Amino acid sequence: MGNDGTGNGGSKQSIKGRKLYVPQMSHGGAVAFAAAFRSVGIDAWVSPDSDAHTLELGGRNTSGEECLPARVTLGNFLKITELPDFVPEKTAFFMPTADGPCRFGQYSTYIRKVLKDIGLGEVMVFSPTSRDGYEGMGEQVNELMRNALRGLLCADILRKMLHKTRPYEVKKGDTDEVHRRSLANVEKVLETRGMPTEKRMKELVRVMTAARDDYRKIPAKFTRKRPLIGVVGEIFCRLTPFTNDFLIRKIEQLGGECSLAHVVEWIWYTNQEQQKRLRQGGRRFSVAMLGAKIKNYIQQKDEHRLYEPFNEDFAGYEEPHIHQLFEFSDPYLPHQGALGEMTLSVGKTVYHYHQGCDGVVDISPFTCMNGIVTEAIYPRLSADYDSMPMRNFFFDGSQYDVDRDVGIFMELARTYRARKKVKRVYPFNFPSEA
Repeated sequence: MGNDGTGNGGSKQSIKGRKLYVPQMSHGGAVAFAAAFRSVGIDAWVSPDSDAHTLELGGRNTSGEECLPARVTLGNFLKITELPDFVPEKTAFFMPTADGPCRFGQYSTYIRKVLKDIGLGEVMVFSPTSRDGYEGMGEQVNELMRNALRGLLCADILRKMLHKTRPYEVKKGDTDEVHRRSLANVEKVLETRGMPTEKRMKELVRVMTAARDDYRKIPAKFTRKRPLIGVVGEIFCRLTPFTNDFLIRKIEQLGGECSLAHVVEWIWYTNQEQQKRLRQGGRRFSVAMLGAKIKNYIQQKDEHRLYEPFNEDFAGYEEPHIHQLFEFSDPYLPHQGALGEMTLSVGKTVYHYHQGCDGVVDISPFTCMNGIVTEAIYPRLSADYDSMPMRNFFFDGSQYDVDRDVGIFMELARTYRARKKVKRVYPFNFPSEA
């Protein structure tokens, strides 16, 4: 049986001495996580970009019943096995897991089986779990996880600035270049070994403040006439442009602006799930619960420090607290029973209504349970919230006329915008318009 480095499904092994590849569940998040691993001496790198060969390799080694993120993740890992310097016993794939209805919880097991079947069982699949808040990650877990979380926060913030600025840029490509350069500067801070935690935070705040200034310098014509579209859904598919046919860029090209649900939203959710399980297990007052609460407090404190330089830029774009999402979702999908992204997507959709958005798109893989459930909920949700447009987009890696469907949705969003009751709050650089 293959090794996962955590004792789940195999004997415990160290990833020391192996090259660890991190899947792109968002490019920025993968860059940040790989850099955090390097900061504790693990040779970690981002998996290859997705392309047609990704789908070919993934499809060749799957049955066709797996969801698109599983096929893409597997395909990109298999691209690594084709590299000239690939050595199975010196390679590891990072594949975290989670509880709940999503098949994501089976990715690591399935990838391990495929590798064994094709004669690559020596490749380690490193698979920490959300059940313990991803704590089973080795001796340096506290340093690693705090650095990684800071990196994910930075990646989320930079992506938020990208989506806020790019629709209004004067010269096409300027915002993407600033985003690329800013992410590289964050990566340099994250990967530095032996840097004290407070010094690292100060360095991150410094490079993030510089990134903010660079975004502000981009020549742009901000206007209040573009519809703002909230983007929710399955975490991999919504955050990986290749798997959603670059839907956000299509919305921008059709005159919209997008507010995309973050990676770190899932961290706050898993933290709450960890505490819920401790309460259910009769450990409400325990050392484990104290540790979970302290961890969550420290992580949210880091979040506030990294977001602070962007307070003016994100006026009207604020991120809700996880408990607010639960509160909004509970009348439709109570978080005590409904697990995973479906609860977050429904809660975030209600939040987007109160934020003054002009519509919400839910991005999911074809046959995704989370997407199927939210699709059933959205008609009632739309009726309860002034018939705000809500649209599910499902993707399976094949081509279909998504441009037509996006065009229809954007017309609905413009119609809603003209009659909506909740008005947007705009940041300082959006001029007032009659």
